[in-house]
Order: sequence, then structure tokens, then C-alpha cells
Amino acid sequence: MSVVRNSPGPAPSSAGPGPSLTPNEIAVLSGAAEGATYAVIAHRLGLREKSVNSLAHRLARKLGAQNITHAVLLACRAGILDGRPRRHGDHAGYAAHVARGEEPCEACWAGERAYRTERRRARKEAKNRAG
Repeated sequence: MSVVRNSPGPAPSSAGPGPSLTPNEIAVLSGAAEGATYAVIAHRLGLREKSVNSLAHRLARKLGAQNITHAVLLACRAGILDGRPRRHGDHAGYAAHVARGEEPCEACWAGERAYRTERRRARKEAKNRAG
């Protein structure tokens, strides 16, 4: 199956790093992936709906997509969006940040500290019971 493209941008199957996206562009992609309208995304970002529409069109061009829905699909395939809910504030959220090569957010650091404290307590308790 071949992909017909009418806009510039990387081919969906091209190797190498994906296009550089701004935080607002990623927020538009994420919002579209959640099914939010441009009006809702605009409200979340503090922008006008027309600005979000422009961002969506620019995203489609950057990703080589026909429309925002196609852009979401290509972003998931390229690993820009992983399609899974993100966990925050616990050990799994911390581990997800680390796996993506990111600095964990404060909520995830706090969750990781709590996890480590609980694990130390459980190991100490198990050692006391065994000995």
C-alpha cells in the first residue's frame, strides 16, 4: 500500500528523527488524539480557535499528513504520541519519564520517593520476620 501525499514533510516511513514540534503543536496533537475540538484545545492553551486551526494545518504539513486525524496517526507511528495514557505521581510515572529520556516531573519524583520508602520498609519488615 502506498501513501499519497500532497504536502511537504517527511514520509511516514522515513528513518531518522521526526520533525521538531513546539509544545503547542504537541498539545494540539494530544488534544486531537483525545477527541477535543479546536475550540476546547484553544481554551486549554489560552489561544484563539483560529490559531489552533493554523497550528493543526502546520502540523499536518510537518508530518506529511492530509489532515489532523492523519497527523495524529502518523505521530503515534513515529513515537511522538504513544497512544497510551501517561501516569504521573507514582513509580510507573517516574519510570515512564526515565524510559523516554526525560527529567521526571516533581509529582513523579515524589511518587518515586514514596515508592522507594515503602520498598525499604517492606524489605526491613521481611528481614525482621525472617531473622
